[in-house]
Amino acid sequence: MDRETSWQIIEQQRLAIADLLADLTPEQWQTPSLCAGWSVRQVAAHIACVPQPSSLTTLLGTAIRARGDYNRLIDRITRDYAADPGRDLVAELRAHAASRKMPRLTNYRNIHFDTIVHGQDIAIPLRRTLTVTPAAAAAGADRAVSVGWPVWDRHRLDGIRLSATDTRWSFGTGSAVHGPILSLLLLITGRPAGLAKVSGPGVELLATRLETTTGAPAELD
Repeated sequence: MDRETSWQIIEQQRLAIADLLADLTPEQWQTPSLCAGWSVRQVAAHIACVPQPSSLTTLLGTAIRARGDYNRLIDRITRDYAADPGRDLVAELRAHAASRKMPRLTNYRNIHFDTIVHGQDIAIPLRRTLTVTPAAAAAGADRAVSVGWPVWDRHRLDGIRLSATDTRWSFGTGSAVHGPILSLLLLITGRPAGLAKVSGPGVELLATRLETTTGAPAELD
């Protein structure tokens, strides 16, 4: 998928996420998301702050506090952003939906799949639906399978063949796991919720690996 189409999908997903969040109760904002350790509000904050990158000074200071650990860095930035009671995250998502600004050390391909996955992190626990086309999910999966350190263990999918049932997409060799491409994307990014709609002899192996995998974000804020 080309850059322009990816940015259009990112914009559409940001607006759809904003619409979903707009009528949430205070309790729903605090619902645990699919992203390990983050509430719905914290995931929304993560999505909202991507087109509003931290200054280099803030980034370096937070990196020091995080002792150089990538995932700890993302967690600290996100929690700090979400904790500001004055932030209207719905308004921010709408205002910056079409923005193509991005954090240092990332690219639009990361933001593409990260936005899609984090939208599902919010929607699924709230029993809401955020529509993602198979083509958009497949483009996200193409990038997500290639991401390794410092986000994930690059070998987490070794010995597993993923095959989509709703579009022409597959990856890997070994024990088969097949299902909708959006479910496969959730599994690729460490979300056990994706297991609900897949089948095949490789499901048990993948489920075991997911027990020790966190659903981490994909770009540097």
